[in-house]
Amino acid sequence: MNHLTRNDYATALQLLARIEAQSAGVDGFALAAVTALNDFVASELTTLSVCDLRSGHRQVVSTPGVRLGADALECFDRHFFDHPLVRYHGLRGGRYTQRISDLQSAREYHQSALYGDYYRRIGLEHAIAVPLFQDDRTLVSIVLNRRGLDFGERDRERLELLRPHLAFLYAHACRSANAPSDGVPVPLAPVRPDPAPAGLTAREREVLRWLACGKTDADIAALLSISPRTVHKHLEHIYVKLGVETRTAAVMRGMAAPPPV
Repeated sequence: MNHLTRNDYATALQLLARIEAQSAGVDGFALAAVTALNDFVASELTTLSVCDLRSGHRQVVSTPGVRLGADALECFDRHFFDHPLVRYHGLRGGRYTQRISDLQSAREYHQSALYGDYYRRIGLEHAIAVPLFQDDRTLVSIVLNRRGLDFGERDRERLELLRPHLAFLYAHACRSANAPSDGVPVPLAPVRPDPAPAGLTAREREVLRWLACGKTDADIAALLSISPRTVHKHLEHIYVKLGVETRTAAVMRGMAAPPPV
């Protein structure tokens, strides 16, 4: 069931534009994303987590003002391969936003060493993860955590609405960084959305598809054997037809299903 409203779609567009504007490299993306998502869906702790699926080690960028201590990070790593979200997204290849409660009963969770040794220790109860990138070695997710009520279905749907676009922005941030200082990996197979909204010409759809792959105006011009000025004109027409003002908003509007009437 779709619980999303027109306001959810509008807020999501604003949030993505905010992240894009603040994403100076991978570090900038990480900080902007955890800050924005913490405002979008209520959370006591929001992190961008980079999991090494071979070593069982996790690196995190946390919400400003909230920091996990070294002991907590080491404790998480001890139970790394028992974490239901790591198993689902990292080992089983799950692609969609999930809660711990989607994967494990409350009884199983509360009886686990992960809960007793980590979550109860740091005072958190619930978690939901938005995967941005995964391959056979690395899982990158934005993870939101709560103390009280679990994340609801509408929370999950709002985060899932953002997921492909956050993955696109993350991949773009990685491509723009020659050697990320924080150890965040450059994706080998970034998400490549294929927007094809009605109302655009065939050429405009081609431009939008390459835009969704993170290509610059010059790249698109070379790929389509047209001038960068012509690409710019096509983008102007796309923005008008889709009712947007930025590249990210155009990609999101092109991919998003129409909001409910």
